[in-house]
Amino acid sequence: QVQLVESGGGLVQAGGSLRLSCAASGSRFSINTMGWYRQAPGKQRELVAAISSGGSTNYADSVKGRFTISRDNAKNTVYLQMNSLKPEDTAVYYCNCKVLWTAYWGQGTQVTVSS
Repeated sequence: QVQLVESGGGLVQAGGSLRLSCAASGSRFSINTMGWYRQAPGKQRELVAAISSGGSTNYADSVKGRFTISRDNAKNTVYLQMNSLKPEDTAVYYCNCKVLWTAYWGQGTQVTVSS
């Protein structure tokens, strides 16, 4: 059973920065895509950014140029550097990874951006 442990959320003023981390453990197989999703109150969960095991990245249009996703394959850890944060970035951020045909989720970490 793969477990994902997230850290780094919190409260920040608009224009500030936060860095999220997510460490995966328990996988017997290589982890394919790792990524971050977010869910704001009353909205559906949406993809923020994803990164393949080879380093290819994909971003939501709303965060391009402000957020950067990276990963350390040796540590099975994915990071999300969030700069120039806006109030509309406020949400619970969930880490996700795919192993073979199964997707796993973290417990979520709250990010709140005040105006």
